Amino acid sequence: MNAEYIYHIATKKKWDEALLKGYYETDSLAEEGFIHCSTKDQVAGVLERYYVGMKGLLMLKIEKEKVERPLIFELAGSINEVFPHIHGALNLSAVVEVTDVV
Repeated sequence: MNAEYIYHIATKKKWDEALLKGYYETDSLAEEGFIHCSTKDQVAGVLERYYVGMKGLLMLKIEKEKVERPLIFELAGSINEVFPHIHGALNLSAVVEVTDVV
């Protein structure tokens, strides 16, 4: 868990909105109070569980040290695994790479 980066799967639409607003938000931030992220090793499982068949997805590579909101690793009880959660809007300066999910 000490890796330098965390990852988030975003839609191109949400990312485009973030570029216009100057920060990134998700529906989960309003509903649950945080943005779901994952470690590099967790990305494949997240894609398999939640994004099968979806098009227009991006993977945000986020430098943990640059995140301006609380970043907390919390247990996801449904799969008994600890995931990073950003408790607040994500500052764009923390996103160091954006790649298409193929």
